[in-house]
Amino acid sequence: MIVVPLKEGENIERALKKFKRKFEKTGIVKELRARQAFKKPSEEQREIIKKAIYIQNMHQEEE
Repeated sequence: MIVVPLKEGENIERALKKFKRKFEKTGIVKELRARQAFKKPSEEQREIIKKAIYIQNMHQEEE
């Protein structure tokens, strides 16, 4: 369960924004969307490799 403590006089919109941020970090929505359709293990591995290549290129550009 996600708990967002409110400070005295804190705006409800700010608390909602904190809640959404915490909820997004849990990855529940991402997992639910991934479970809607079956992906072959080879496709999942291909995506992991593509993401790793992208991150590696980003790190090389920084240097």
